[in-house]
Amino acid sequence: MSVPQGRRAMLAGMLALMGAGLVTGARPASRAVRDLWPGAATVVRGERSLVVGHRVPSAELRDLVSRADRACRTVAEVWGPVRAVLLFPATDAEAATLAGAGATGGLAAMATADRVVVLPTGYARLSAAGRDVVITHELTHVATGATRGGRVPMWLSEGFADYVGYRDAGIAVRAAAAELAEEVCAGVLPSRLPEPADFAPGAPRLAQAYEEAWLACRYIAERFGERALVRLYGSDVGSVLGLSRAELTAAWRDHLRRELA
Repeated sequence: MSVPQGRRAMLAGMLALMGAGLVTGARPASRAVRDLWPGAATVVRGERSLVVGHRVPSAELRDLVSRADRACRTVAEVWGPVRAVLLFPATDAEAATLAGAGATGGLAAMATADRVVVLPTGYARLSAAGRDVVITHELTHVATGATRGGRVPMWLSEGFADYVGYRDAGIAVRAAAAELAEEVCAGVLPSRLPEPADFAPGAPRLAQAYEEAWLACRYIAERFGERALVRLYGSDVGSVLGLSRAELTAAWRDHLRRELA
């Protein structure tokens, strides 16, 4: 199975839009969004999720709520319960307004503190597997509180969301990390874990940064167990893994060589 089309562009906006504002307040989400889309909102309720659409075919909304329910189950298995509210606007411009975002070109979805906003143009380009990965990734950000006000390293926040997203996707590692695999096969290994600047929209190795972060989290889960990866979210490498940052980096680089070369 190939990497979903548009993954590079899709990932570009996840970090920048993660903390954007959305509809808030004590009213139910469906009522709040109906205030934005008078008389035009359609609400579809799933077992574990709620999807609100604006001029989107009912079949698309039902498909999204089904994917969101599956994503919720995956997130719950790894992290814990998540409240899934997803907004599916008619246009990318509406999505940008809902998320308080400026540029959204090429994106498939955006997470805020408590909601996921779908970008209809980018979302339509994804394969079925790609849609599942994206929705699970974004709902992981919602469940974990994203970067928790900067207290979680960006490589861990993004890598963990991708770890959960790809966990049950059935996508081969070399396919999901195609850009990084190309570099590793050429004998080029990253010297350090990715830093916040590496995840900035337009960064020259943006796709590789996400792939590096994902494989770091995947390595931790395989060597120390998934629970250790979850505990790491609220602690540090030394306390949870018994490794220094340098030791983790060296072990991760060896893991990349084994997985991708």
